[in-house]
Amino acid sequence: MKVLLTGSDGFVGRHLRRALEERGDDVTGVDLGRGLDCIHLFRRGDHGPADGYADLPTHYDLAIHCAAIVGGRSAIDGSPLSIATNLALDSWFFRWLADRHGARRAVYFSSSAAYPIALQGPDGRALVESDIDLADPHVPDFTYGWAKLTGERLAQIAEIAGARVHVFRPFSGYGTDQDDAYPFRAFIDRGRCQADPFAIWGDGNQVRDWIHIDDIVAAVLAAVDQDVPGPVNLSTGRATSFNEFADMVTREVGYRPAIRHEHAAPRGVAYRVGDPTRMRTFHTPRITLEEGIRRALQNSGR
Repeated sequence: MKVLLTGSDGFVGRHLRRALEERGDDVTGVDLGRGLDCIHLFRRGDHGPADGYADLPTHYDLAIHCAAIVGGRSAIDGSPLSIATNLALDSWFFRWLADRHGARRAVYFSSSAAYPIALQGPDGRALVESDIDLADPHVPDFTYGWAKLTGERLAQIAEIAGARVHVFRPFSGYGTDQDDAYPFRAFIDRGRCQADPFAIWGDGNQVRDWIHIDDIVAAVLAAVDQDVPGPVNLSTGRATSFNEFADMVTREVGYRPAIRHEHAAPRGVAYRVGDPTRMRTFHTPRITLEEGIRRALQNSGR
């Protein structure tokens, strides 16, 4: 396939690019380092050529939209207007897709942050795809969640215009080469240097659903190949608290530090776990969190 991949140098994007190229797809990567530049790339059909940007072919078999500003919990809570730039990125992507028929099919990465925060309290349950009703949306996780909800609505509109859009909602994706702004990499780095005390934001009881980047990539490509309709959770259904996660890392390293809970730090919602039933119809996660921790520690110099 001829594939356009936005955000191709980001965490998810670079793993997708490698997998696509390994199976023989022709990938055009777009990652200009400054989010709004991607908008100019898609807008050029309206405003003429822009200096410094290579022309896009007129048509792709598949366009995968990974470009987004995230930056971890501190950015979501601390830079809400920067995160809102994702609204612009998504709107111009979908305009290019629908108005100019830039690709026959597309992939849109939404997020578990799009789910109502009212369902993610201490007594939360596994979130199912139907918990989001785009006709009657409930408050998601800050501006990042609102942007992803809006992106899902734009995907619906693009489908009405004739594009096929696969929508995915990743939960806590992780991997060895993830940025240290995210908790998985931060915990691995603390374990590797045997930090004592071991810092955990909040009280450590907040729960997440960790899914390895290899399983995210495999699930997305399987869904596209099988034309699976969305939205689809990318999750394992396994609930792991930050305290439990820290214990797994330090046990694997082989030391028992004191734990320092940083209660003033951003902590996010109390309970965010996905129901993987729909995903398991075409992909079953293969990499456990224990295996992911072992891989990361081995590859980070331990």
